[in-house]
Amino acid sequence: MARYNSNDIYGVNPIAAMPFTTAGEVDESSFIRMLEHLAHSGANGVTLFGIASEFPKLEDFERQRLAEVFIHTLQGRSLYRAISVTAHSTEVAVKWAKRYQTMGADALMLLPPFFLQPSPQAIQQHIFSVLEAVEIPVLVQYAPGETGLPITPQQLADVSKRYPHAVFKIECNPPVDYTREFLQLAPQASVLNGYAGLYMLKMLAAGGKGVMPGCSFTEIYVRIYQHWKQGEIEQAEALHAALLPYIQQWMTHCEYIIQVEKNILMRRGIISNGYCRLPGWSLTQDDYQRIERFIEEFQLHC
Repeated sequence: MARYNSNDIYGVNPIAAMPFTTAGEVDESSFIRMLEHLAHSGANGVTLFGIASEFPKLEDFERQRLAEVFIHTLQGRSLYRAISVTAHSTEVAVKWAKRYQTMGADALMLLPPFFLQPSPQAIQQHIFSVLEAVEIPVLVQYAPGETGLPITPQQLADVSKRYPHAVFKIECNPPVDYTREFLQLAPQASVLNGYAGLYMLKMLAAGGKGVMPGCSFTEIYVRIYQHWKQGEIEQAEALHAALLPYIQQWMTHCEYIIQVEKNILMRRGIISNGYCRLPGWSLTQDDYQRIERFIEEFQLHC
């Protein structure tokens, strides 16, 4: 029986970064240290193999090993463990989904296939096939800026009505109007927002249940979310406004914010170095100085 249902997938759910050595090999000790840090961050969940995990740059055997370490390290913690299914083949996606459920994942995230522009019917069948293969909650991801794949609010609403264990990660830019339209069609649905939390408070006000940012400064998102939950809207808005100039710049490209977050994790002593597998993003001296100001401003020293 599933430990969590769709209503339990809410709050701050960061995407785990993927630490590498300077030779480009997976740094398992840093990965475990980062997961231990996240387990004490106040986050409600953690997701592995999102875009911020550099999932396209991993080998299949690395995915298997990392999923095992992820499940084991966070076992018994008071946060849900979600793993993303990113395969472009429906048959392969179903196999990974079943495998992750058997391994003990509390939830899945599903990135719909977009390579070679499959038809809307093929995409729908892919999503339905994965949802039918498992019992645990599945976060259906809508990231058109990264995938080039448009999905209408009605299409998502159809998924929600057919599969009560479906949850939705909406990160079109901007996402608020889309989310409002979707929730009008499927008011029972649970929605989380990605995109580094740029629209976090507006999405919560629109009926969203949480945020899925990167993981290098999870505590800031936790503080914003807690202020919001406690009705301290002014405090939440002030803290989010202080964060906004940084994430607005860093989110101008996915590889940019991935590299920045790796460097923040390194500067905080959470991972050993900030290496990203190639092709990546080169930070400037201004970027490094901005990272230092950010760490000081939000008191992120470990």
